[in-house]
Amino acid sequence: MSANGSPTGKQPTATYESAFLKACRREPVPHTPVWFMRQAGRSLPEYRKVREGIPMLESCMRPELVTEITLQPVRRHGVDAAIYFSDIVVPLKAIGIDLDIKPGVGPVVERPIRTRADLAQLRDLTPDDVSYVTEAIGLLTAELGETPLIGFAGAPFTLASYLVEGGPSRNHEHTKALMYGDPELWADLLDGLADITAAFLKVQIEAGASAVQLFDSWVGALAPADYRRSVMPASAKVFRAVEEYGVPRIHFGVGTGELLGLLGEAGADVVGVDWRVPLDEAARRVGPGKALQGNLDPAVLFAPQQAVEAKTREVLDAAAGLEGHVFNLGHGVLPTTEPDALTRLVEYVHTRTAR
Repeated sequence: MSANGSPTGKQPTATYESAFLKACRREPVPHTPVWFMRQAGRSLPEYRKVREGIPMLESCMRPELVTEITLQPVRRHGVDAAIYFSDIVVPLKAIGIDLDIKPGVGPVVERPIRTRADLAQLRDLTPDDVSYVTEAIGLLTAELGETPLIGFAGAPFTLASYLVEGGPSRNHEHTKALMYGDPELWADLLDGLADITAAFLKVQIEAGASAVQLFDSWVGALAPADYRRSVMPASAKVFRAVEEYGVPRIHFGVGTGELLGLLGEAGADVVGVDWRVPLDEAARRVGPGKALQGNLDPAVLFAPQQAVEAKTREVLDAAAGLEGHVFNLGHGVLPTTEPDALTRLVEYVHTRTAR
C-alpha cells in the first residue's frame, strides 16, 4: 500500500497513521493536525542563516540544504507535517526555461510565452532533470520518520501566468488576453504545463512524499465560468495523473471563495481555504466527500496571544462539523512573523482539540 493506503503492492508507510494523513482521509484524529504554508522560510532566523549568500533557485537544488530547511519548522514548531522546500518555478527552470527569482520581485522570465512559436520552450520533465529532488526527499524521509512530507507544485494556471506575463502580475492582462484571444494556444500551453507538473509531483511521491499540494496562487483572478472552461481541465489532468499513488491531493488558491466547489471538483481530496470564507461556509460550497484545510488569517499572528487564541477558536468552531480538518493559515507565513507565535499556535491547536 502507498502512504495513503492504495494497493500498490507496498506495506503502509510509517506516516500512514499520522494525524495529518488521517485528517486528509477524513478519519478520526487524536488532535487537529497543523502545518503552515511557508513554514520553512524567511520567518526563521536559522533559515536566513543557512540561506545567506545563496540564490533562491540554487538553494532549491542542494539536497542537504533543502533537507535542513524543510526540517527546521518541524524541529522548532512541532508541526504535524513537513512541506518540501522548493519553489513553483523549479520544474520550469529544470526544463531549460530562462528564468530567475529576483529578490523583492519574484520569478522573472526572460522570454515570455505569447505565441505558438514560444511554446517550443516547453518540453517534458524527466526524473533526471530533478535528481536533486529525489535525493533530498530520500534524506528527508529518513529524518522525518512518522512525520509526513508534503510534496508540492505550482498549478498550470499560475505557472502559465508567470510564463505569459514574464513575472508577477497584479491584473494578469497578458494572461487573460491570451486565454480569451487564442483559446487553442492557451489550452495547449496549460496542457503542456499539466504534464510537467504531474511529472514533478510523481518524482516527489515516488521518492517518498506522503501527500501533495497543488498551489494555484493566482487563480482567484478568474470568474468561475472561465475557470471551469479554461483552467479546470489542466488541473484535473494533474490530479488524475497522480491518483494511482493513493496519496492525499490538496488544492489551494488565494481569493478562491467563488471557486471552492470547482477546486474540489478538479480532483482534490483536500481543499485549502483562505481566510476570507469561514470553514463551515466553505464546506457548504465544496460539498461532501472532501476534507478542508485552513484558515487563520496570517496577519492575526501579529496580534497579542489572547487575540490569536480567540481567532483560532473561531476557526476551530467553524471546523467542528467537518468530515476532516487540517489546521493551517489562510495563506503563507508572513516573513516578519515572530517564530514563537507559530510555536504557540501549534501547541494551542493541539491542546484545544485533543480528543
